[in-house]
Amino acid sequence: MFGSDGRLRLYNSAFAAIWCLTPKLLDAEPHVDEVTAWCSLLYDAPEEWERTRAIVTSIVAERRSYDSQFDRPDGTVLACAALPLPDGGTLLTFSDITDSKRAERALIEKNEALETTDRLKSDFVSHVSYELRTPLNSMLGFAQMLAEPAFGTLNDKQREYVDDILSSGNTLRAIVDDILDLATIDAGSLRLQLAPVHVSSIIEAAKQGVEERLKQNDVRLDIEIEDGVDEVVADASRVTQILYNLLSNAIGFSEPNSVARLTCRRDGAMIAFSVADEGPGIPEDFQDTVFDRFESRTQGSRHRGAGLGLSIVKSLAELHGGTVTVESAPGQGSRFTVRLPLKQDMEAPETETDPMRAKQAG
Repeated sequence: MFGSDGRLRLYNSAFAAIWCLTPKLLDAEPHVDEVTAWCSLLYDAPEEWERTRAIVTSIVAERRSYDSQFDRPDGTVLACAALPLPDGGTLLTFSDITDSKRAERALIEKNEALETTDRLKSDFVSHVSYELRTPLNSMLGFAQMLAEPAFGTLNDKQREYVDDILSSGNTLRAIVDDILDLATIDAGSLRLQLAPVHVSSIIEAAKQGVEERLKQNDVRLDIEIEDGVDEVVADASRVTQILYNLLSNAIGFSEPNSVARLTCRRDGAMIAFSVADEGPGIPEDFQDTVFDRFESRTQGSRHRGAGLGLSIVKSLAELHGGTVTVESAPGQGSRFTVRLPLKQDMEAPETETDPMRAKQAG
């Protein structure tokens, strides 16, 4: 605190410590000019100290308070405030806010890093879409041409090789599609195209997507739709994708000559889709991680996969404002249930689609 004559009257140890001043200097009641000169050795800012001297020595009746913040070259961040007192004196405070400022800057830097990561994700999606899917589609196209009788008859071994190329290529394309979907969701660029859709049409589209797999695995699909369940407000293609992934998972874990069941019913204000299989089931200690990415356990079945299908189901269900649960026990099969709101606000922006990719069920 400075008196009306501009001399230091009171100070505390924190002020002395912040500016590295000794009690011997400060106890002598130095003038504000001397104090600011000493402080300028640590922070050389003539404009700052001129303002301090002006408020302390001014004889104007209406002196105005002020506050400021500055970084010293030694890394210390100080908050300064000057307050005129009724007796003509001036109260000057300095607060060391270095730690809080560092935390604030760390949060800003982290946010900038997250924004950079989101941009990288978007770049990754575009890059993979073009650089990986385009040559993969070309390979599959040539393999399909080789399989056509018009291009010549293949012997048994050649036919086996071509079928392996097509099977492996389609599997790889499905994995790439799943990764692109997850990257798009993580980047926050996926927007649902909400509209009233018929439940039967969604289920039929998902069924068509797995028909070939049902034949290959010799699994029968039973479908049951509760009476009165007709429409739901949702993104038809994404709900079809949810059901397709659940059915693919059920078929993969089913034994030959078994049955997979798809049921649809009303559950309060929600619609519930359930897919059940007669497979080996999931141990209780594995059920908490079944929706994690790249979690793939065969449980003694022939099923092989990258472990992305159920993760996509969870992400798309939550994007709709819904949930997904699993009920299972070893030797008793598994039942996955997705609950989605029957009605939603349809003023959602359109999905940001990739022009290089045509989304199809299956």
